[in-house]
Amino acid sequence: MFAPDVLMLGPMMPLIRDGLEARFTVHRLWEAADPDAFLNDIAPRIRAVATGAHAHVDAGLIDRLPALEIIANFGVGYDTVDAAHAGARGVVVTNTPEVLTEEVADTAFGLLIMTVRELAAAERHLRAGDWLQRPYPLTPLSLRDRTIGIVGLGRIGKAIAKRADAFGIPVVYHNRRPAEDVPYRYYPSLHDMARDVNVLLVVVPGGAGTRHLIDASVLEALGSDGTLINIGRGSVVDEAALVQALHSGTIRAAGLDVFEAEPCFPKDLIALDRVVLLPHVGSASVHTRNAMGQLVVDNLAAWFERGAPITPVAETPWPRAFPARMESSERHGIAPGHRT
Repeated sequence: MFAPDVLMLGPMMPLIRDGLEARFTVHRLWEAADPDAFLNDIAPRIRAVATGAHAHVDAGLIDRLPALEIIANFGVGYDTVDAAHAGARGVVVTNTPEVLTEEVADTAFGLLIMTVRELAAAERHLRAGDWLQRPYPLTPLSLRDRTIGIVGLGRIGKAIAKRADAFGIPVVYHNRRPAEDVPYRYYPSLHDMARDVNVLLVVVPGGAGTRHLIDASVLEALGSDGTLINIGRGSVVDEAALVQALHSGTIRAAGLDVFEAEPCFPKDLIALDRVVLLPHVGSASVHTRNAMGQLVVDNLAAWFERGAPITPVAETPWPRAFPARMESSERHGIAPGHRT
């Protein structure tokens, strides 16, 4: 039986690769000697794209694939995919939410504790043999007198708030609009919330709408007793402003799992013991990454076998609520999204 053609833009985990190759005709773009010529040859047949943060799916690529029906993204964040343009073209975009929520929330809270209590610096103190000469100094900050302001109270933000509740730490939040069915105070103004909290914990996705949302003015509002934690996207924080704020004492500390130009990061942060740096490991457990990979495969399988994606993104909701187009399958006289 004919298997739909899927374009894989870059290397993906074996679970995804093997799962897709068992169901589809997979084309590995990065292995082509001449990727542009290769793409020209296969473009008319490509009905799906499998991708992740390693590659951009921009309007140019989407328009180059006339038969494209669905883009399956590995990761809850999909800022490397032009989902708005995909929606205008009638192309579905999926991501991998929920399966990583608890893991990322665990990482966020671990990063918070490490930063506020200076646990990474204390460990370095021990490893260097300095404990033999003097005890590690008392930490000026404690979770006991903190209020956490969550920037982005979505699935992950709510999971973090649940953990804060268990620790007895007050939570407030800032969103574009109030969340439903939560007991936490809502701040329509990010600056007002920053002035009222000790910890600003950033969970929002990347993209043009959130670029440098946390800028110098927000850091100044957070103040000299404040801690910034970012597990959302590196682009949300103005890193130059953050470096300046930390060196000048505008804020006290920062814990970062994401950066603007990963895997590069500001070298000025290395020497600061008040900063904890992680290499984007929020969801990086075997258990969670396998679940994310399986959801990439399951989204494509569901689309071609049942005609409906499992986790479409907001820009391309399902049932279809964005401009439709004639699917390649319709042009061939078969049902849309039906695997042949």
